[in-house]
Amino acid sequence: MIKSMTGYGKSVAGITGRKLTIEIKALNSKQLDLNMKIPGFLRESELEIRNYLNLHLDRGKIDFFIGTETTGELLNFSLNHEMAMQYYKELKSLKKEMRDDCSLLPIVMNMPDVVQTSREEMNEQEWTTISDGIAAAVNQVNDYRLSEGKALEEDMLKRVQSILQLLDSIDPYEKSRIEEIRDRMQRGFTTLSGDFNGSSPDLNRFEQELIYYLEKLDITEEKVRLLKHCQYFLETLGEAGPQGKKLGFVAQEMGREINTIGSKASHAEIQKIVVQMKDELEKIKEQLMNIL
Repeated sequence: MIKSMTGYGKSVAGITGRKLTIEIKALNSKQLDLNMKIPGFLRESELEIRNYLNLHLDRGKIDFFIGTETTGELLNFSLNHEMAMQYYKELKSLKKEMRDDCSLLPIVMNMPDVVQTSREEMNEQEWTTISDGIAAAVNQVNDYRLSEGKALEEDMLKRVQSILQLLDSIDPYEKSRIEEIRDRMQRGFTTLSGDFNGSSPDLNRFEQELIYYLEKLDITEEKVRLLKHCQYFLETLGEAGPQGKKLGFVAQEMGREINTIGSKASHAEIQKIVVQMKDELEKIKEQLMNIL
């Protein structure tokens, strides 16, 4: 099943004294690019969280964020009297200079490091709760990716089928193309023969050169290879696991065969078909940039 690289997940976990909001946002990237913002009390678990995200999100630009909201349960706090007095003295001096009549206490209480909070270290049960919250957010991301991937898969399936139909539409023109080239060269040979004052060019050599030239213009092998690449692309679409890079390689090979058909065609209608195939393939490549 194809997965998109874009996704979003959110969950909420409650532990003693805190409410945690876990958010994950995934965007396109060639490799895993993980950006984490977590509270200080989870720093010891950062590596474990990172490994879990690496394992379950595979690839993409991942923004992982855990926000905290203090609930006040079993929360201890203390006032840093010395720091508060220093702030108060400085603000009082500033108040005199400004001749302002504002109250200083609310300002002092909001200054950095005046109110210090503390709580007991996170226990195993709380870590389990947080881990479950992270897993729930990751599952949401993957569900989102699967939903987006299904739409991408349907679109690419339709476009590969279109390329196969266009490939079949070349057949009627291919036979007439070879006949037209043969007739044109034979007319040229006849015209050239009249310019040799009684003597004529070697007919056998002309036939050899004609066969060699027509073989160079033959696109049978390219059509067969393009057909095989399209079939392999469709098979890979149905395989489990991330297939984006493999599909990208197959699409490159499809493009190579389409370009060769175009360069050998020497036929206006076939060239039009080639342009249509290129258009479908470019849209497939754009979609491949969005999948794992």
